Amino acid sequence: MQHRAVDAATATTDDYDTLMKLGFVTAILPDLSFEQVLDFASRSGFACVEVCCWPVGKAERKFAGVTHIDVVGLTQTRADDLNELCARYKVGMSGLGYYPNPLDPDPEVSRKAVQHFRRVILAAEKLGLKNANTFVGRDWTKTVDENWPRFLKIWKPLIAFAEDHGIKVGIENCPMLFSRDEWPGGKNLATTPAIWRRMFSDIDSKNFGLNYDPSHFVLQQMDPVSPLREFRDKLFHLHAKDMIVHPDRLNEVGIFAFPKQWHTPRIPGFGDINWARFMAEVQAVGYDGPVCVEVEDDTFGKTLAGRKNALVVSRQVLAPYFGNAA
Repeated sequence: MQHRAVDAATATTDDYDTLMKLGFVTAILPDLSFEQVLDFASRSGFACVEVCCWPVGKAERKFAGVTHIDVVGLTQTRADDLNELCARYKVGMSGLGYYPNPLDPDPEVSRKAVQHFRRVILAAEKLGLKNANTFVGRDWTKTVDENWPRFLKIWKPLIAFAEDHGIKVGIENCPMLFSRDEWPGGKNLATTPAIWRRMFSDIDSKNFGLNYDPSHFVLQQMDPVSPLREFRDKLFHLHAKDMIVHPDRLNEVGIFAFPKQWHTPRIPGFGDINWARFMAEVQAVGYDGPVCVEVEDDTFGKTLAGRKNALVVSRQVLAPYFGNAA
């Protein structure tokens, strides 16, 4: 498959659908309206955004609770208006994002997460999008095998629902295991190739795949490039985030300490990932979808200006891999 980059200013709809493009996840800009996000993305040279669609209300954790599109009761008229905004600013939507724990051991928490993700799928359909991104979830007090029956019970109907509405579900591979409340198992099952093989075998669907983030493999002391070829057909969406693992801290506290004690999330190019190697393999396996920067890097500061700067610098790092797309 031959790749061309998307020029956000001149791309046609067909171009946008078939060419690799650079964007960002809107979670880092909760202070801005959706239109303000599009304006910033356009002026900064991004081709797309992954739009966060949490239920309106207080965030349950950092980088969560951001609502740039309220999917509850989204009408086709409102969806059309949102697409008109995108056309005006020449910035596409790579997909919708909502990252709860659908397998939370509290049945009510689980029910609400599943119910809202169904709304996200319906909203993606109204918006004419292909992707809805999320976590599989996990009861962090149980093993993978102990979680598996409930995973199948919840996710088989969800993926069937996505199939019915023509939406691809991209599961991010974040372990969600950073601090005491996520210990010992983390809050997301889909963290390794071994688990992905089992997932995709037991739920065999062209609409069930990955929103792949290489930084989560760095955290797990794994190679972020090696899974790309085997799972090339399951790569629906990519996050661009980097990670530093601090050997001096590991030497002090050990790998079994809470990961927040020995790693730091960084923007692309500022951590341990070899982005030339990673992007070369991404293109070699034929991926031609969105690559969205995800900022969880506090070293640029927590102000709006600092967070915007983190996105601008990320774009400068990744731009050479996208030609005139960035």
